[in-house]
Amino acid sequence: MIRHNRLLVAFHVISDSMLGLAAFILAYAIRFHTGLIPITRGLPPLRQYVNVLPFIAAVVPLGFYLQGLYRLRRGRSRVDDFFAVFVGSILAVVFGVVATLYVQTYFASEAARDVGAYQVSQLVWAIFLVLNVGLTYASRELMREVLERRWRAGIGLKRILIAGSGDLGRLVADKILEHRELGYQIVGFVDDRAAGDHLGYRGLPLLGTIDEAAEILGREGIDHLYVALPPEQHMRMLELLEHTSREVVDVKVVPDLLQVIALRARLEDLDGVPVININDVPLQGFNAFVKRVLDVGISLSALLVLAIPLGIVALLVKFTSKGPVFYRQERMGLDGKSFTIVKFRSMYDEAEKHTGPVWAVQGDPRVTPLGRFMRKSNVDELPQLWNVLRGDMSIVGPRPERPHFVEQFKHKIPQYMLRHKVKAGLTGWAQVNGWRGNTPLEKRIEYDLYYIENWSVRLDLKIMWLTLLRGFFHKHAY
Repeated sequence: MIRHNRLLVAFHVISDSMLGLAAFILAYAIRFHTGLIPITRGLPPLRQYVNVLPFIAAVVPLGFYLQGLYRLRRGRSRVDDFFAVFVGSILAVVFGVVATLYVQTYFASEAARDVGAYQVSQLVWAIFLVLNVGLTYASRELMREVLERRWRAGIGLKRILIAGSGDLGRLVADKILEHRELGYQIVGFVDDRAAGDHLGYRGLPLLGTIDEAAEILGREGIDHLYVALPPEQHMRMLELLEHTSREVVDVKVVPDLLQVIALRARLEDLDGVPVININDVPLQGFNAFVKRVLDVGISLSALLVLAIPLGIVALLVKFTSKGPVFYRQERMGLDGKSFTIVKFRSMYDEAEKHTGPVWAVQGDPRVTPLGRFMRKSNVDELPQLWNVLRGDMSIVGPRPERPHFVEQFKHKIPQYMLRHKVKAGLTGWAQVNGWRGNTPLEKRIEYDLYYIENWSVRLDLKIMWLTLLRGFFHKHAY
């Protein structure tokens, strides 16, 4: 299996280099030999672009390597693949531009050399970026289809053993069984507490106790051990990890997130005393600056592009029901500080005058006919782009909640206040995964904390894209 993985990685590296070379030459042909784009500075010889090909063959795999595309993971989604290829291709272009500029600068000091031998048109780089993303992503989708067909036919399956047949272990089994395209085959469970239950779960047998796990791993030819034990069995988990460390098997620990989740831990030094900060977040310093630049650019562009549609919606709100066009409400944001959120008014004026703060429900009589459509399609949220531009919110982040409800939730939901370690967002990881509206709050918190811990520009771009695909007309939006 290791040899098979190495061959697959080698295939990807070679194929990415070859497709990068093809995309670069094709970009040159489109720019200078199709007549689609006017030539203003003369026709450069093909040799000038052939000189750059060695750089292309090197920087494309390098960009993809930095994006983790050569770390083979069966659970990687198509969206993850696309954004990894997209960002990797951008890095390849940046590296290519820097390399060619360096060569030109070096050769400029040597009069006998042709300084322009490595010059590349900016349009060629742009066309190359588009072509490389398209060709590489298509090749990986083709490979994905080939592999998934093999797995569906029962070829090359990874054999899975799950330690723990409780709620967490059964959740892991459900997820694996729901995604057979990943090429996993569950062999069964090991568990102490259910040692007398030989029925297992969903037809999956209980193979033995935790003490017998090491022997079962070898006997059944297990590739992956998923440890899904509850926190009260912590010592048994440590014993299991010690016993299975002697076997050639990948061990994956599945934490009970609602009980033990913490933000990314970081080791600090207190005058020689090591201290673990368990609530550290990656969205600080330069990362926070990059995110703010993205927020300003996207919110400003969106407000300019949507100015006329937003004006039309404002007129409709004004003339279909009495009251102000915009609805302002206090919400809690970064570091627990309150700010005023702006939305199109979707309820009748003074809807909470007699009830106070209450959750919206399906068929809520307080919602206007136009408001029902706006809430279902999220149009009422668009004025929050102004909050993003002001710096109260971000494009992506946990959805902000009203202080009245925060006071209730923080005493009921573990780790709830950790979601205020970052700015609230117009959309978020929980929302694009279906956890919004009248859905379990615990799941939303779980997804919010995952986002905070794993933040990256690529994850933000992925969430924005998924919002466009999934975020409108959600069944729980009312």
